[in-house]
Amino acid sequence: MPNDGDGEVIDIRGGLIPGPLRHATDPEETTEWEQVSPRHIDAADWERYETYVSEIFGAFGMDLDTPGTRETPNRFLKAMFDATSGYEGDEKLLTAFPNESAESEYNQIVEGGISFYALCEHHALPFHGSAYLGYIPHERIIGLSKLTRLVRLFARRFTVQEWMGRSIADALFDLMEPHGVAVYLEAEHLCTQMRGVREEHSRTVTTFWRGTYEENADLRREFLDLARSGTHKA
Repeated sequence: MPNDGDGEVIDIRGGLIPGPLRHATDPEETTEWEQVSPRHIDAADWERYETYVSEIFGAFGMDLDTPGTRETPNRFLKAMFDATSGYEGDEKLLTAFPNESAESEYNQIVEGGISFYALCEHHALPFHGSAYLGYIPHERIIGLSKLTRLVRLFARRFTVQEWMGRSIADALFDLMEPHGVAVYLEAEHLCTQMRGVREEHSRTVTTFWRGTYEENADLRREFLDLARSGTHKA
C-alpha cells in the first residue's frame, strides 16, 4: 500500500487514513465485513432450483399454470437472491478518513433512521425496521453513507435481529477503532405477525454497546433519546 510521505497511508480503495485498513485476500484472515465474494448460480442449477420451488408451491396448492403464476418460481428465486445480497460483501466499506478531533471521547456521531429489510433465519419470513448507529470517532471517520451500507450488509441475508445488531456493532468497532459504538434496532417481525401468535402490533428493540458507551450512562441516554425520538415520530 503506497505512502504519501507524510505518515498517512493511502487506502487501496481511495481516501486517506492514518493507518491501513486490513484487506486480506484469504477468507480465514478477514472478518466478515471485509470479505467481498460475488455469487453466481449457473443456468442449469437455476433451472433445477425453479423445479424445486414449483414442486413446493404446487404442493401448497398454487395453480402454476395461470398467466400470473407461470413465472412465479423464477421471480421468487430472483427476489430471494436479491434479498440475500449481503452475503456478497461490500467493497465500498473499505475506506476511512483521518479525524481532526481525535482526542474527544464524548462527541458522538449518530446516523438514523436507516431502513432495513431482512429475512428471519428461522422461518425465512421478513422483518423490517429502522437502525440508529452512533460512534465516537478516534483516529478515523467514515462517510455517513457507509453506515447505511454496513446496516444493509448484515440485513440482506438470513439472520435474527440480535445477531444482526451485534454484527453491526462489532464490524463498526473493528472498521473504525473508535472510542465507542452504539447500535439501536427497532423492527416488526412477520414471523410473529403472519403466523404463530399473530401479534400485529409488536415491535422488537435491541441495543448494543461497545467501548465508551458501555461505561458512560450519559452517552447511552443521549444516544437512546435521539434514536427513540426518530423512530417514534408521529
